Amino acid sequence: MAAMNMIQAINSAIDTTMERDENVVVFGEDVGYFGGVFRCTAGLQKKYGKKRVFDSPISEGGIMATAIGMGVYGLRPVTEIQFADYIYPAFDQLVSEAARLRYRSGGEFFAPLTVRSPCGGGIFGGQTHSQSPESMFTHVCGLKTVMPSNPYDAKGLLITAIEDDDPVVFFEPKRIYNGPFDGHHERPLTPWSKHAMGEVPEAYYKIPLGKAAIVRPGEKLTVITYGTMVHVCLAAVEQAQVDAEVIDLRSLLPLDLDTIVDSVKKTGRCVIVHEATRTCGFGAELMAVVQENCFWSLEAPIERVTGWDTPYPHALEWAYFPGPDRVAKALKKVAEA
Repeated sequence: MAAMNMIQAINSAIDTTMERDENVVVFGEDVGYFGGVFRCTAGLQKKYGKKRVFDSPISEGGIMATAIGMGVYGLRPVTEIQFADYIYPAFDQLVSEAARLRYRSGGEFFAPLTVRSPCGGGIFGGQTHSQSPESMFTHVCGLKTVMPSNPYDAKGLLITAIEDDDPVVFFEPKRIYNGPFDGHHERPLTPWSKHAMGEVPEAYYKIPLGKAAIVRPGEKLTVITYGTMVHVCLAAVEQAQVDAEVIDLRSLLPLDLDTIVDSVKKTGRCVIVHEATRTCGFGAELMAVVQENCFWSLEAPIERVTGWDTPYPHALEWAYFPGPDRVAKALKKVAEA
């Protein structure tokens, strides 16, 4: 075991898979010599050479098209889209080609590619460096969508994603690269070295996609969340003094329906939290799932806490970010209903 932040855990996951499988290749904008804008691929080009770790042109559509071709011919490409805000030019390739390839070829071809991309706000990145577009990808049959909340999960989930024979979009909440941000931006950052989930095995291990984690057991209500919001919700639970069960989804698709249903049937109440915009956010799907499967167990209306239906503002970042005060208010409302 070694103390790692999420950047180091992601680097370790890629390094581990590249060492085990010579077909794993890494490319994207500035990922080679520079090691990526957040240094997640630092040192990999020096170790594995320019044929396996290399820079691409500034063309997200080209990156994705190249990765699909590589996958069809037996490689396992791990691409980086530098910020999730810039993934849209690659959307057509992902949706129309990668996600449909196995189906349209009758299982003859598949695209074992992984798309890494930093997402979310909390760094004063404004509207073009703060978006959380995960719900757009969960809508697409044939894609898998993952978002870890800590270094331990990040390594295990990324290794699983890289070894998966279908395309996986792996979102990395950039605000928690260096520590478990709980939404209290006025406080000093707590490093991952002081957190239990910052202890990461240096050896190979996997975490299955579609298996959520109960990060806080509770009896009063269920909180369903993922990514940065896991830590915000834990802080909000302490602030609200509510005995809440907090579920970290880890992967959005496939979704761990059993853990969600079992928890909500036990507690009878549910709050859903995510950073992305509210309308058609993944929380809407989660609400539908809870309503369909737990209707007769619900003791109160389901509540959502999300970002607002606006571009992510620079000057009003903390008014947009669903912080612990907003989450705690929702917890109290549902608990007392």
